Amino acid sequence: MMKIFALLCILSSSGIIYSQQNFLNWVTYLNIVAEPAKSASVDSFITANRNGNIPYIEGDKAVFLYRGSANTVAAAGDFNGWSPSYTLQKISTTNLYYYIKSFEPNARLDYKFVLNGSNWILDPLNSKTVSGGFGPNSELAMPMYIQPAEIAYNPSIPHGTILTTSLAATNGVGTFQTKIYLPPGYAENTSERYPVVYFHDGYEYIDLASAVIVMDNLIAQNKIRPVIAVFVKPNNRNDEYAGNKRSLYAQFFATQVTAYADNNFRTITRADSRLTLGDSFGGNISGYLSYHYPEVFGLCGLHSGAFWPNSYEVYNLFINAPRKEVSFAAVWGTYEGLWENMRSFRDQMTAKGYSLIWSELPEGHSWGLWRANIDFMLEHFFPPLPSSVAGAEYIPGEFSLQAYPNPFNPQTTIRFSLGKSGNVSLVVYDALGRIVTRLADAYYEAGSHQLNFNAVNLSAGIYYVSLKTATGIMQSMKVVLVK
Repeated sequence: MMKIFALLCILSSSGIIYSQQNFLNWVTYLNIVAEPAKSASVDSFITANRNGNIPYIEGDKAVFLYRGSANTVAAAGDFNGWSPSYTLQKISTTNLYYYIKSFEPNARLDYKFVLNGSNWILDPLNSKTVSGGFGPNSELAMPMYIQPAEIAYNPSIPHGTILTTSLAATNGVGTFQTKIYLPPGYAENTSERYPVVYFHDGYEYIDLASAVIVMDNLIAQNKIRPVIAVFVKPNNRNDEYAGNKRSLYAQFFATQVTAYADNNFRTITRADSRLTLGDSFGGNISGYLSYHYPEVFGLCGLHSGAFWPNSYEVYNLFINAPRKEVSFAAVWGTYEGLWENMRSFRDQMTAKGYSLIWSELPEGHSWGLWRANIDFMLEHFFPPLPSSVAGAEYIPGEFSLQAYPNPFNPQTTIRFSLGKSGNVSLVVYDALGRIVTRLADAYYEAGSHQLNFNAVNLSAGIYYVSLKTATGIMQSMKVVLVK
């Protein structure tokens, strides 16, 4: 038996992935082996895995590991409501602690360690961190989670312009710092007018969610049409988004903020070209605005919309009143307490005939979730223009690729637009890179096309739709099948 455990220890230090049972076998080995072999084994394991492999993943299990001096070590994060309730177990006569927890294959969660009941720290063995509203957190990303490439700055593409101003509310609610994003080409394309995205918690969307970088990338990749964005920083978000100042703040936002944008920039002033978008309480004020001012904001984006203040006022307004001319996009996580409310909102709004796309993901109430799903909303509300339109000069890119609905069950429509006629290959792959089906392998004229993807015989999970032209240019997108 000793030889078996020793062999497992050697395999682990060489970086071979093995099952959870083997990790526990290795722990058993550590509990019985003498020094110096015990310390050498721990050293080897940590060295082999600390470069991006901790928390250590075995199948659907994540193994949280801490090595150091402490009386107690606990893990707190999205997975337990940020309560230090997951106590790591110390391996006898070592300074190595561990805790094993099962997660979905595409889960992504923030966490920290709590030493001795009060000292909150990042995971020293985990180099992966993510910005949060209260500083950085360590990040657990399970193997099927896809990091959002659109948040990475690309120096080789055109970039928009940021202007800064302050807006004083005439109704006395306050003076608000504001930034305006003008898309690449704004100064040159003097005849073009643009839809507008209004971000609540605006500065955090820039600093923590990389919203400007996201828009630059989506525009450069022809995944959205160029947009103007207005980022407003709250003074007291609790009062202004959900508390006793919400009515005055909404009035200021719907009248003065939009008037400022319309009077100073080339905006499209229709309600169906204005998106109010916010996170948590910012989602609450987004819903409040679109309900009370649907003639101004015809599009509403909810990143984990927190509707619970004021006896679920926003939720009940929409559910109990006649349907407004508002379209919704919503994203939330199953590791946040509001997921049941968001599911109910989705179901009841759909039953009332609202246009509502949604995405439910195994994540928490965090900027890590929201930053990765700005594109989900923008691509839905502001798809690239297929050709020139009245009053606007627009040159399409090589092609664009979209799926709606996404997530889907069991069918989704794959839409693609071609700038030039030619042969097109449209292939669906599973998470392991295996071909699931070929949707197209034929000649298509320039313009817009759509095909149906029926996944009734496939297992739930993540798939990739890949579009390739005869010139060798390829674009891929993630679709999620839920059952």
